[in-house]
Amino acid sequence: MYLTFYGLAEKPFNATPDPRFLYMTPGHREALAQLFYGTQERKGFIVLTGKVGTGKTTLLHTLCQRLNGQSAISFVVNSTLPFDGLLEYVLEDLGVAKGGESRAQRLMALNHFLIERQRAGQNTVLIIDEAQNLDVATLEQIRLLSNFETPTSKLLQILLVGQPELKARLNLPELRQLKQRVGLRCQIPPLTLEETRAYIRTRLRIAGARDLGLFADSAVDRISTYSGGIPRLVNTVCDHCLLFGYADQKRRIDRPIVNQAIEYLEEGTRQRPKVRDLRESKMGLLLRWSLGTLVVTLASAVAALAVKFNAATFGLIQSVRQLLVP
Repeated sequence: MYLTFYGLAEKPFNATPDPRFLYMTPGHREALAQLFYGTQERKGFIVLTGKVGTGKTTLLHTLCQRLNGQSAISFVVNSTLPFDGLLEYVLEDLGVAKGGESRAQRLMALNHFLIERQRAGQNTVLIIDEAQNLDVATLEQIRLLSNFETPTSKLLQILLVGQPELKARLNLPELRQLKQRVGLRCQIPPLTLEETRAYIRTRLRIAGARDLGLFADSAVDRISTYSGGIPRLVNTVCDHCLLFGYADQKRRIDRPIVNQAIEYLEEGTRQRPKVRDLRESKMGLLLRWSLGTLVVTLASAVAALAVKFNAATFGLIQSVRQLLVP
């Protein structure tokens, strides 16, 4: 709707985890480097945590692009599955023939696949997103998958990705064996104010914007404060700002437009001038017009009286002159 108005080739603030729009803060860059290193060096378990909406899934898609052709990857997005359902999903995702209906048969099929990949000099990576939702029993079964190994390396690299609650889950006494097997830990912090500004400009540039300063500094400050540096919230607010800016035909997004977008997101209504304010504004204009008219009228009356007074005075002088001069 607003693309042509703002000179955009595509929407810059979509909620989908498109790796093209990934803005690499120092925190994102470090996390991605650790994930890539951990999978390539076969570290076994790797844990990535971050608050909701900080870009974990987008980072994982970027990792998958970098591993493309080097590793077989299974990306599990439904962490509420029981272990047997999760195992079935992984086998299907990797293209492995099930080899039977029992858990043991499926585990044997997975083991054969991993050995064949290792003999071919290739790696296998299992990514489980939203891992904080996994129950203790399922996490313990996932730990046992790491027993697929050779005397020199792990056959399966497992990435547990989730919100900060995942760290608390891994600290449970019954999961101490899993915790000991974690080879790398990394996290994604929220964006700072300057990173939020650069994040917005980066997404605008990738979307084809000619004016990277489309959002005023005061608008970015408000967005950063409201979002707490969470990219997903930044995207949502910015998208609404562009929509409201287009509706008002404003080429630049300022702080009032951001406030309207935030109110809409929080309350479901867009802030509009109040009726009372409009009435007071109209009354003020009417009063100023009336005062102006009164001043002009008074000035005209004074001028007319002055003219009459001057005429009367001149006539009196003429009469006196005629009486005194024969």
